[in-house]
Formats: sequence, structure tokens, C-alpha cells
Amino acid sequence: MSELQKATFAGGCFWCMVTPFEELPGIHGIVSGYTGGHIKNPTYEQVKTGNTGHYEVVEITFDPSLFAYEKLLELYWPQTDPTDDGGQFQDRGTQYRTAIFYHNEEQQELALQSKVELAASGRFTQPIVTEILPASVFYPAEEYHQDYHKKNPKHYKEDREQSGRDEFIDSNWQQS
Repeated sequence: MSELQKATFAGGCFWCMVTPFEELPGIHGIVSGYTGGHIKNPTYEQVKTGNTGHYEVVEITFDPSLFAYEKLLELYWPQTDPTDDGGQFQDRGTQYRTAIFYHNEEQQELALQSKVELAASGRFTQPIVTEILPASVFYPAEEYHQDYHKKNPKHYKEDREQSGRDEFIDSNWQQS
């Protein structure tokens, strides 16, 4: 068994960023949380103000011998609007921006390469604004945010339907 690694992705509301990655071989855990800000141990109430500098993120623990980082990137991009620097879908503010936080040089190179490839693909007419940033201290979100889609399926479904995320994904990421 190879050594487990971390991958950290910001794609708007962290509730919606869990399901694309869960229950896949080689994925050992997904934790919703916060990173990139300037205060220690932020709470959801603090982060949602947009004043802490944190992003809502998912931190994925994975076995790269079973699930390559490139595959994680391939799953990440279609969950987002990579051209929106003001948040994602109905969730507006700096805490909902997109970013890929790399944990080592290989992840940095692969993330940058994937961003360049997406920009060159012609899929979007606007620039790809998703940032590629070094991973920093990760703070797990409060317990009620973990696996929110399983604990509160009705509210999760309603929130996701209202967000516009699925419509955007369907109209911009369908494979041709």
C-alpha cells in the first residue's frame, strides 16, 4: 500500500463537493472544512461573513496507487464554474471561490497543467480564474457539516436544486 496523500479543493459550498468523490476505490476520507484564511480555528459563522479569508473546502485523503491525483482533478473541474471569481452559483462571497490547494510539487504541476488544458479547450469563453495555491492549515468544519447530504438529505437536495449548480454542470460540462 502506498502512502496516503491529501487533496484539497474549494468549489463553493462544501456540502456539494463531497458526493462526487465519495465511495470511490482509493478514497479514504472526505472532510469538509476551511483553509486559506487569517484566523485560527474559524467557525462557520465567522467564515460565512467572508471576512476571515478562508475558503470552504473538502480535504480528501486518498491512496494515489489506487486513485491518481489526475483523476481527482478530472472529477473536481466539472463540479465548478471555473470562470466565476465571486463565488459559486447562488453562494456568493470570497469563502465560496474556487481553488485547488496543492500538497506537494507534483500536485502543483498537475493542477497547473489541468488548468492550462481547460483554458485551451475552448469550453469556456471567459478566463479560468480558479486559483492554484499551496495548502495551508486545514480546519475541519463543525460536525453538523460533515456528510451533510446524508444527515439532512431533504434540505441538501432542496439547497442543491435552488443553487443552479446542477443546471450549470449539465449545460457546461456534458461530454460531447
